[in-house]
Amino acid sequence: MLDSKPLLFPSDFPLIRRRRLTTLQVNLGYRCNQSCLHCHVDAGPKRTEEMSLETLDELVAFLRHNDLILLDITGGAPELNQVFRPLVIAARELGVRVVDRCNLTILEEPGQEDLADFLAEHQVEVIASLPCYLQENVDAQRGSGTFDASLRGLRALNLRGYGRSDSRLSLSLVYNPTGASLPPSQCVLEAEYKRELKARYGIDFNRLLTLANMPIRRFGSWLQSTRQFDDYLGLLKSAHQAANLEAVMCRDLISVDWQGYLYDCDFNQMLGLPLRDGDGDGDGDRHRHSRSPSSPNQRERLHLRDLTSAELLRERSIQVGEHCYGCTAGQGSSCGGALA
Repeated sequence: MLDSKPLLFPSDFPLIRRRRLTTLQVNLGYRCNQSCLHCHVDAGPKRTEEMSLETLDELVAFLRHNDLILLDITGGAPELNQVFRPLVIAARELGVRVVDRCNLTILEEPGQEDLADFLAEHQVEVIASLPCYLQENVDAQRGSGTFDASLRGLRALNLRGYGRSDSRLSLSLVYNPTGASLPPSQCVLEAEYKRELKARYGIDFNRLLTLANMPIRRFGSWLQSTRQFDDYLGLLKSAHQAANLEAVMCRDLISVDWQGYLYDCDFNQMLGLPLRDGDGDGDGDRHRHSRSPSSPNQRERLHLRDLTSAELLRERSIQVGEHCYGCTAGQGSSCGGALA
């Protein structure tokens, strides 16, 4: 795999700082039953990283002692991890909203036959990736048979009330482009998805989220191998909208990896750019993002057990690079969809 990290620094992306922490996004591990071209995690069936029960206890303790609104669980396929269900149960008992980033085909994996029932019982919000409503496009990106399996997963969720107008069980779908382009209007595409999925397959869902592909890991390697990396980065930068800086997810969220280490976002996690212990002010800090991310004078990375209070993160500067333009280009892009 070609490493895109050296191509992302130095960067002229604007300095941004944190606000109050409301969301904990937790990556339980990189094992997945799929291997998708666009995957910025480089997840797949051969990955072995998995969260331990000890780190689970640290997560639950952090949720218990901090007033957070949302727990966003991701992977890989997070449901394959041993701590997925205990974490969901513990968070819901604490009154925290829980999102499961589900690839839909996981519902048919051995041992997951009761997954849809579990999610519904605990009122877990499902965000499910479906890059198109056309079979040929989905199978081209995710592998033959993926589209049909995804439809079966959506029907299983619909059967339990997900995506229905008369139900409180939320089902969102995620669209990302199949190539080196920005997603179209989220509002327009959502109407298209709803019309086509209902007419063709009888599928209901609540929202469509559009995400830009990040020029890192597997997708970044593909961009380099097809000699599109510079053009794609140029596209992101030319479409930058300064107004999106107010809504980028990293201002209210921290990403936690399978070992419990903290990052400003999931993309920085995949680039190995951890949230640092301490933060400065003044001109040196203002231009910190222009230095090499592997600079030896960077401070020690933070672990969840070291963060005694979420309030310690407020006003801390965020590590940025050229990949951050993927979040501010056009309508903007975040784990919650378009920003504008």
